[in-house]
Parts: sequence; structure tokens; C-alpha cells
Amino acid sequence: MYSTCLRMNLIASMRPYWSVQKNLQGQFRTCCAGHTSDKISTNSSTKLKDGPSLQDFLKYSTEDLRPVEIGEDGTVPYLNEDDVWGGRRKVYFETYGCQMNVSDTEIAWSVLKDSGYQRTESVNDADVILAVTCAIRENAEQKIWTRLQQFRAMKTRRNKSRPLKVGVLGCMAERLKKDLLEREKSVDLIAGPDAYRDLPRLLSLTESGQRAANVVLSLEETYADVMPVRMNAGAPTAFVSIMRGCDNMCSYCIVPFTRGRERSRPIRSILEEVRALSGQGVKEVTLLGQNVNSYRDMSEQQQQLAGSPTNLSAGFGTIYRKKKGGLRFSALLDRVSQVDPEMRIRFVSPHPKDFPDEVLQLIRDRPNICNHLHLPAQSGSSQVLQSMRRNHTREAYLELVQHVKEVIPDVSLSSDFIVGFCGETEDDHNQTLSLARQVRYDNAYLFAYSMRKKTHAYHKLMDDVPAGVKQRRLAELIDVCRKGMAEANAERIGQVHLVLVEGLSKKSPSDLAGRNDGNTKVIIPNMDIPDEVGGQQCSAMKAGDYVAVKITSSTSQVLKGIPLAHTNLQGFPSLTLEGQKAVNISST
Repeated sequence: MYSTCLRMNLIASMRPYWSVQKNLQGQFRTCCAGHTSDKISTNSSTKLKDGPSLQDFLKYSTEDLRPVEIGEDGTVPYLNEDDVWGGRRKVYFETYGCQMNVSDTEIAWSVLKDSGYQRTESVNDADVILAVTCAIRENAEQKIWTRLQQFRAMKTRRNKSRPLKVGVLGCMAERLKKDLLEREKSVDLIAGPDAYRDLPRLLSLTESGQRAANVVLSLEETYADVMPVRMNAGAPTAFVSIMRGCDNMCSYCIVPFTRGRERSRPIRSILEEVRALSGQGVKEVTLLGQNVNSYRDMSEQQQQLAGSPTNLSAGFGTIYRKKKGGLRFSALLDRVSQVDPEMRIRFVSPHPKDFPDEVLQLIRDRPNICNHLHLPAQSGSSQVLQSMRRNHTREAYLELVQHVKEVIPDVSLSSDFIVGFCGETEDDHNQTLSLARQVRYDNAYLFAYSMRKKTHAYHKLMDDVPAGVKQRRLAELIDVCRKGMAEANAERIGQVHLVLVEGLSKKSPSDLAGRNDGNTKVIIPNMDIPDEVGGQQCSAMKAGDYVAVKITSSTSQVLKGIPLAHTNLQGFPSLTLEGQKAVNISST
């Protein structure tokens, strides 16, 4: 990457060229204006006689290159370390969308903290407001546009001696870079997902009245050497980004165009972060990626396995050639799970194609890897799946589900579905409903299709399902999934689950909330309980404690229970409480 000085020198050296080009364009327009025909004559008598020659360019190229001075108009400033120092200015983050955006916020904050910025949790106290945005659906973007109008009003009211700067980060910045700067004048800077290292420079440019942008996508950026600063340092759970981008090119998805191609973070960097989190008392880590289980670390040359292609789930394909070499997801999962036996490991969001047996068997055999898998189906119709470019059929998906349940008998499953995709018929929709009934998910994320520019569907397909039909189909799928979830949770009444306490319940301060191994929320009364099974000494429960909980009631979304005793992750499977064998989650 060029240094700032070199970049400025290059810009200075190009100014004569721009000037010559401008003159040339002016003469060209004059020449064309003299013709009555739209065609331009190529006769030598009509050629420009006074235009620049090769010697003009050579003359300018031999001039000494000098740093550009900061002009009165603030254009092309030269920046030194003092210029990018935050000077204890306060930055406020507002994060929208998926867990990856939470992780990106922690990366951005780490970069700015190292540059002298302070963080505030009050938007009214901020010198800088940064919105970390999502572009996956139109509704998500509309929320941002509305919020930017509110920020504009805040800027208007702000005292000029303490100006407010507003930045848009993440996927929406990447997708709508030009529209953001032209449509919303309150925006001072935009930075794409691969430009967070550049935030101090971009913010320094805004101090001179400029509007700054960097939305260049990278083939290499993983922020491997940036240690994220957790936004909620006291929480017992944390996210760890292991890869960025996506190569699947599903026809409905904007992610490859907003986050770029897949690249994996070196395993040594991931392990360093997980060890640090363990030292901070974190009890659960979620590994993150757009296609997290396609992880492939190519940084360790001695372990590239050059002749070994990536193993896929039976019946699944890819839009690209099978990739060879690298340290795969199973190796990463194995090493991460060994960092701390008392730390739970989850991962999201996977693709069903990347669940070879070595991954499933590791999940089954390692107690601290949660027996919860997210298997995005998107549709139950093979025809729609083909239009979506998912590279598998309904039958292959159901065979994978059956195989997963055979390898991991007590597995908990969740999924994603899109209703109303291009060309989806009533029969296609009914196949989706039947698949949801057959699998009976423990949780599901359901959406009506929202067409995104740049995607394959935008260029090749027609969004021909009426909005009203989409909403009706969505309501029907919600009803089917909720019934299945309610049935699954009802079967867990009377069982004893291992629950990681996360904190007070949002609905009642007299209750605590946590999650079981299957990622279902569990509500328990806030009370003192025995320090161990059968013990007489009692103590209060707090965030980060593992507790044995007997389930007493349920809804489609939540389990409720009575805490029996403090315990730990490794010892829980061998416990017998009140004559009931402890289980992590129910069999499905």
C-alpha cells in the first residue's frame, strides 16, 4: 500500500495531465459543435492542431514530485500522525443486522481506540456517530435512511464550536456509496467492511470540511492483527470472526458484493483471541463467518495439504471448483475447543454443503462444542433451490438432516427460509411448509424475499410474487414453525439442562436468563442455590455461571425452570439430579 506522502505526490504529478485533458476536451467539444453531422470526421485537415503532444506529457513527468500543501479548499491534504489522532473525541456506535456487524463494530472500535478516541454510550454526548449497517434486505436499509434524517437534525442543533460527524460503515456503505453521499448530506464519511483500518484518516479528512469515503473491497483483509475491543466487556459470551466474504453466489444474496470473496483468518490469530477471551472469563465463544464452515487457512504453508480437495456434504455441490489445500474448519474447531474445556463453542452461519463427517463427529465427541447446528434450507422446493443457485435438492437436504441426527442424536436444529422468491408457485410454497413440518426445527429465521441490486436474481430473474402473497406465505410458514418449536420445547419439560446464565431477564428483574446447549432461552428465578449437587452451602447465581436447571414449562420460544445447583460443563453429563439424568437438550 502506498504511503500517504506517495499518494499525495502521485496526485500532484497527475494535476498537469488533468489540466491538459480538460483543455483537450474543451477543444474537442468546440470541434464537434462545428459539424452538422453526428459523425466526427477523421480527415487530417480536421484534426486538432493545438492539442497536447507526447512532449507535453514527458515535460510534466520530469518535474520534481513534492508533497501537496493543504489548500484553502481543503482538497488533497497531507496527513501526519497528529492529523489522525482522535484527541479524546467521543465516538458512538449504532449497530444493525447480523452478528458479523457486532464483530465489525468491535474491530472498528479497536482501531479508533488506538488512535486516541473515546467511546460513549450516549448519542447526545458524541462527537462522532458511526452506524454499522446491514444491506441484506430493503427494510434494513430503510431503517438506516430514517435514522440518518434524525442524525441530520442533531447536526443542525449542535453548537458549531463542537461539530458532529456522522459516518456510515459496513454493507450499506459498500452497496450505496454514491447514493449515501448524494442523497444524505448529513453523512461525512462512508467506509466499507474492508476499510476499518482507514477510519482515523477518513475522520481526519472530515475535520477540514471534506466528505471522505473508502469502500474498496480486499482479497486479503481479515483484520487478523487487530484485537477487537468488546462492546460489552462484562458479558459471558463473545463473537470471534474467523473468515470474511462469500464465494457461493446464491442468486438472492448481496453479501458477495458487499463483503467480497472468501478469505480466512490465520488460525494462530484466532487461537490468540480465544485464549485472551478465556483469560477474561468468557464462557461461550461463537465463531463467525458468512460461510463459517468453509473456513480454509492457507497461511500455514506446512499444512496446506495441496492435493486434498474440500470435502462436501453428500449430494451438495458448489458454483465454483472444489478448493484444494489449507487447514479446514474441522481442524480449527478441534483446536479452538481445546483452549478451554469450560468454554462453550458455537459457530454461525454455516452452509449445509460444508458438513463432512469429520465436522459432525467432532461436534458429537467434544463436550464443549454445542450440539446445535444451523442448517439454512431457504426453500423446500428443488425448483426454487435451483433458481436460488443453492446447488442441492430438497432430497439431499433431508438426507443431510437425517444423517446429522444419526451422528448427533441429541442435536438441535435451526434454519433460514425465504418465501416468495422469484417464480415460487403455491406448490413450491407447500413443499417448504411440508419440509418445515418434517424437520421440526428448534428455531427458524423467516423472511419475505426482497430483491437486491447487483445479485444474479436482479439481472436474470423476475420478482413476480405479489407483496400480499409473500406476506400470506410468510404468515403460514411462521405458524408451521412455531407449532413445531412449541412441540419440541414441550417434550423437554421434566428434563434437567445445563444453562449458562447470561444476566437478568429483560422482562423481570426477579428472574435470570440464560441458554441451554441447544441455544434455547431458559428463564429461571433469581435465587441462591447449592454450590454443588447435594451440598449445603448456597450462593447467588451470576452471569457466567453454569447451572443445572429442571425444566417446568415452555412456550415456542422459551423454556422455564427451577435452578437445582451450580455445576460445570465437563462434570454436568455425569450428574443425576432428583432421580433425573442430566441432559443437554432433548432428542429430536
